[in-house]
Amino acid sequence: MTGLVRLAFAAFFFFYFTYIGLMSPYASLYFASLHYSAIEIAALMSMFQITRILGPFAWGWLADIRRDRLGIMRTTSLLACFIFSAIFYLESYWALLVWMFLLNTVISSLMPLGEAATIHALYKDNTFDQRYGRLRLWGSIGFIVMVMGAGAWFEAYGIQSLPWFGMGALIILAILARTLREPPMEVTHHVTTSFWHVLRNSHVRWFLSANFWMIFGHAALYVFYSLYLDRLGYSKAEIGLFWMLGVLAEVVFFYFQNSFFKRFTAQHILMASYLIMALRFVMIAYWPNPVVLIVAQIMHAATFGAHHSASLKMLQTWFGGHLQARGQALYTTVSYGIGGTVGGLVAGWVWEGLGPEHVFGLAALSGLLGYLCIRKVNT
Repeated sequence: MTGLVRLAFAAFFFFYFTYIGLMSPYASLYFASLHYSAIEIAALMSMFQITRILGPFAWGWLADIRRDRLGIMRTTSLLACFIFSAIFYLESYWALLVWMFLLNTVISSLMPLGEAATIHALYKDNTFDQRYGRLRLWGSIGFIVMVMGAGAWFEAYGIQSLPWFGMGALIILAILARTLREPPMEVTHHVTTSFWHVLRNSHVRWFLSANFWMIFGHAALYVFYSLYLDRLGYSKAEIGLFWMLGVLAEVVFFYFQNSFFKRFTAQHILMASYLIMALRFVMIAYWPNPVVLIVAQIMHAATFGAHHSASLKMLQTWFGGHLQARGQALYTTVSYGIGGTVGGLVAGWVWEGLGPEHVFGLAALSGLLGYLCIRKVNT
């Protein structure tokens, strides 16, 4: 992978996550400003996850069949711009729900295919451990830039301008998608048989189950963390700072990830990340003072950064070569799609029925369940 190719992927990660840095912390607040209930907001936010149930795998299957990941990304990034522009004309809740479904179905293609293309290029050079984290950290930096910039803007001028930020981020992303390059994809015979053969491996199923519980628990963070902090009396700018701190922690891990992979196996890193997840969400739920919340956000280095990199590394032991896009998509579908959808909806019911703190208590329990699953994996 040449320097210019690495720069293009770094820029792609940066602007993709500026969009995520807008929608993840602030979309729920934007929907709340439209006077929707917690359950209605949970349903809207769950579209991020529901569309990852079938969307990524369908896009991954198409990419493997056509052997053209980047061509699909260029098309879907452009289509996302057109769909997003409809937000300026929507007036009803049901129209907004359909809009969220269509938009996120299209956007669900970008990260799995972008990650697969990046990993493919890095494994070609045998440089995944050394370079993946330092490319991916630009996504985290983009997230921080948007969280901080948009948070300050919304605090000063109101959150009604959120659609303009989202439109700008997607237009830049569509332009950048045309600059990406990756090595040719090899032609492999009997791919379909091999893929389903891999799925019969019990260790793969335990791995996917663990990832289900990880994102099931993190759905509480993605859907309700901003509302939780708002309920505790924090301003929008302060909420943005909490989000920024978590992402800054993951940036540090991504930069130094090679040191961790030299010392520990991917499974050991994953086991630690699940235990830290359980502790983190107990702290958020039942000791939400400022110091504890700051420490809990620093733990994002483990519960997202370490977990993400170690999961992708372990995934390559089963889904390499021509199975890569579908393997990456399956990982996204089971974890962010099914786990995130179910977790977000359950979190909404718990918020309404038991109280906000128990949303994060449930997330802590899911961390322990994920730990039990990942212990069963043997690569």
